[in-house]
Amino acid sequence: MAKLPTTSGTRPRGTRAETTEAPATAPQRNKLQETGVSTIDWLDERTSLSAGARWMMFRKIPKGTNWFYTLGSATMFAFLSQAVTGVFLAMYYDPSATRAYESVRFLTNEVFLGEFVRGMHKWGSTVMVILIFLHMARTFFFGAYKYPRELNWVIGVVLLILTLAMSFTGYLLPFDQRSYWATTVGVAINGTGPLVGPYLSDFLRAGPEFGATTLARFYAIHMLLLPGIIAAMIGAHLYLVARLGTTAPPWIRAESSPELREDSK
Repeated sequence: MAKLPTTSGTRPRGTRAETTEAPATAPQRNKLQETGVSTIDWLDERTSLSAGARWMMFRKIPKGTNWFYTLGSATMFAFLSQAVTGVFLAMYYDPSATRAYESVRFLTNEVFLGEFVRGMHKWGSTVMVILIFLHMARTFFFGAYKYPRELNWVIGVVLLILTLAMSFTGYLLPFDQRSYWATTVGVAINGTGPLVGPYLSDFLRAGPEFGATTLARFYAIHMLLLPGIIAAMIGAHLYLVARLGTTAPPWIRAESSPELREDSK
């Protein structure tokens, strides 16, 4: 039987043909990009958020900016971490004088990743306090509290006090022996303050002495009151930072233009 002639453009049967990737995904990719751009345009047309985002992010940075200027952002992200982990902890926590300790024990030992999340929240509070002290120290030694940034410095001091209050109110929530007696001593120290001291102690204890509602009062302050105030203060703080800008390090001198110098002739 005669063999059929083969042409140069065909391959013999049994061999794997070389396949080339067709650019079929390029139109799909372009379509996805156009969909994303159109969605962003649709949102921006109704909210006008792009102007505010450009105003917040695209601004001049002074010469000599270094890693010390990231302490404020690090403190803000520490607060966000505390907020996220606190929400997950609140899903299992029971602010009751008889069941608070057991709920914390169950969260730590039985819940999946509960010990990890609680550890992040516990040590994150210490990290946030350290970061905000370092940020305030950087602001002070760099002279960033001077005109016209005095109000931003005052807001920073208020944020420092609120952060310490968050740590103080959260320390009682496990409701073990150490947290109970440490909070008792702390509330007693607050009561020695002039004028408002006794009223502040009664407010924190929800009465003249520790009772069943004291833990619920601390939980409400720690979970609802203080985070809302801190979030509002952070918003005002960021607005003033974007509005007034940041200061250059004290070792960087401003460069004067030759045109502004007086003629010495």
